[in-house]
Amino acid sequence: MTLADLAQIVGVAALAAGLVGALGLGVAWATRAWSLRWQLLVLAAAAGLGGYAGTLAIAWQMFISSHDLLVVTVVSTVSLLMAVALAVAMSWPLARWSATLQGQVRSLGPGLVPGAVTTGPREWRALSDELAEAQRRLEQARLRELRLEESRRELVSWVSHDLRTPLAGMRAMAEALEDGLAPDPSRFHRQIRVEVDRMAAMVDDLFELSRIHAGVLRLTPTTLALGDLVSEAIAGADPLARARNVRLGGDVDADLEVTADPAGLSRVLSNLLVNAIRHTPSDGVVEVIGRRHDDGVEVLVSDGCGGLRQDEIERVFDLGWQGEQARTPSAAGTPGGPTGAGLGLAIVKGIVEAHHGRVGVENLPADGGCRFSVLLPRAVPA
Repeated sequence: MTLADLAQIVGVAALAAGLVGALGLGVAWATRAWSLRWQLLVLAAAAGLGGYAGTLAIAWQMFISSHDLLVVTVVSTVSLLMAVALAVAMSWPLARWSATLQGQVRSLGPGLVPGAVTTGPREWRALSDELAEAQRRLEQARLRELRLEESRRELVSWVSHDLRTPLAGMRAMAEALEDGLAPDPSRFHRQIRVEVDRMAAMVDDLFELSRIHAGVLRLTPTTLALGDLVSEAIAGADPLARARNVRLGGDVDADLEVTADPAGLSRVLSNLLVNAIRHTPSDGVVEVIGRRHDDGVEVLVSDGCGGLRQDEIERVFDLGWQGEQARTPSAAGTPGGPTGAGLGLAIVKGIVEAHHGRVGVENLPADGGCRFSVLLPRAVPA
């Protein structure tokens, strides 16, 4: 075979395949909105027809016998039909896998369980796994949003109650003072001042929470000696502990420092200590431990509350949650004073997370108490 014959064969085959390929591209573009099964069939038919047309064109130009021409035509036709049949057979599982993926996309909604693709091409199985992971994250976000919405409703209801009760008492005492019916005016004055202080503290907590949730809480990280902060927090909580006959203890690793906002970290320690003291019975012990951790600095506050149920552990940092439905705070003047509006631990969580730290709680099996843990990084990220 000469070079000219070879060039002629290549030219004819390329021309025939190019014409058929152009026709196939046109059909594929015109039917681009059809199903994947049809697209696969068009692809197989275009590829098969390209070879089929090229083979027949060369065979006709070779002026071979009619018998040989028939053999070439039959073989080419059978090959083309087999290619199309194979494409049709392959289109069925592809369509089924595609339908499964469509079902996964439709199931990206509340409470629905998607059906994952366990067979088929690796890329489709990977896409199916990604959809399942997206569904899991969406469900977690939905549950978190529902929980936050429930917390907001409870917070509004509970704070309204906690404000209404002292206001009603103050109004009654003020009317008694105006009418000259108060048997001990000085006691009424002291009681009104205590209630005002209690409501002012509640408003301060609400303002702090609003800054935390709005993302405008300003931190001024400073290198601090953790032992000094713990000592100050224990000294500040000591009067409350003495009033409730609770013993305070602390132990911090030597020369342990942490980079944090001084006011924020002091608020965290104070809230945790006050919470622990209020839930520890008389003659109980509240202990603060500061120690080094692989991820930074860890502060542990243990109490003798008797332990928490699992549902309580999940809600202990929620807004306004006090561990009980009854909104009956301690009367002012009793040991421990008013219990507040259940915002202290929510503030703790907000401040710790603003420091890019973690906060948690667990039960202590030995003495039936709880242990709150605060893990802060060695340095607050910018």
